[in-house]
Amino acid sequence: MKKNLLLLLVIAFFSVLVLAACGTSDETDNTNGGSGAEETEETSEDAPEETEEEEAASDGEVYQIGATQIVEHPSLDAAFEGFQAAIEDAGLEAEYDFQSAQNDQNNATTIANNFVADGVDLIFANSTPSAQSSLQATKDIPILFTSVTDAVESGLVESLDQPGENITGVLDLHPDSVERTVEFIDNYFEGATIGLIYSAGEANSVAQIEAVNEAVEGTSLSTTEATVGNSSEVQQATTSLVGDADVFFIITDNTVVSALETVVGVAEEQGIPLIVGEPDSVQRGGFATFGIDYHTIGYRTGEMAVEILTGEKTTADIPVEVPPSMQLFINKEAAEAQGVEWNEDWDEDAEFLETAEEE
Repeated sequence: MKKNLLLLLVIAFFSVLVLAACGTSDETDNTNGGSGAEETEETSEDAPEETEEEEAASDGEVYQIGATQIVEHPSLDAAFEGFQAAIEDAGLEAEYDFQSAQNDQNNATTIANNFVADGVDLIFANSTPSAQSSLQATKDIPILFTSVTDAVESGLVESLDQPGENITGVLDLHPDSVERTVEFIDNYFEGATIGLIYSAGEANSVAQIEAVNEAVEGTSLSTTEATVGNSSEVQQATTSLVGDADVFFIITDNTVVSALETVVGVAEEQGIPLIVGEPDSVQRGGFATFGIDYHTIGYRTGEMAVEILTGEKTTADIPVEVPPSMQLFINKEAAEAQGVEWNEDWDEDAEFLETAEEE
């Protein structure tokens, strides 16, 4: 009996030890297999994402862009906004040093030289004078221009297909724009004398005036001209054409466009239709234009900048481009104010814009 009792006690003792060992093992498994396993999975899922974010942050270069513009007016401002939008849409970070030359070529030269001294990554040149100053200042820093009418004649590029080593961009004049505008005037204002007001100091403007005079040849139309040296002379120049001009045609001359409201005032007071060079000027009181959207050409220039900043292309790889399309824009309110007799053809042919309220 004693042997049996002792045997039972030994069996019971080892049973307790085995159960205790199993219990400890289960608890350990639950701990590691529960929250511990989840922690392992979370770490495995999160680790790559955190690494990518860290890599993106470490690779997120902030590009320094010098933006030079001859003067501030709605068309040029829209082009700069389009340029910035393209950079942002591409996911690039950029800091802009925007400088307006206040319609002074000397200021444009100073601005360009300062950008070169600052070592900016790229120069956005908005207008012909701004692009010319930038090209004189550097042959190394990439220059992207827009709001330029004739890049070859103004000396910016040798040809549109082969622009050069450090400059290219998008023009602001559709190849058919002047011809279509003259054709429009000839159709609806037959026999009219067109009053042209422009700055003879802008190569941009001289090229357009020459194009207008060439387009007028063989039509019922003729032209008369007045030139200005700065925006304060625009009203006097406009008034000087009253009595000689039946229609005003204001091309994309930065000096005159920056003071367009004075031309609108004379046109309304004298009942002279005012044809303009782009849609923004229609919204400022012009009657009609065969124009392009400046935000669009600025955006396309920004896309070119992205290709250059990311090293995908160089300026020499990108031909100068022209606006992809144009159309007839008309401001009915301005037409009425300028005594224009309405033609039903325009109801189908034109996109209508309203005069924008001054901010």
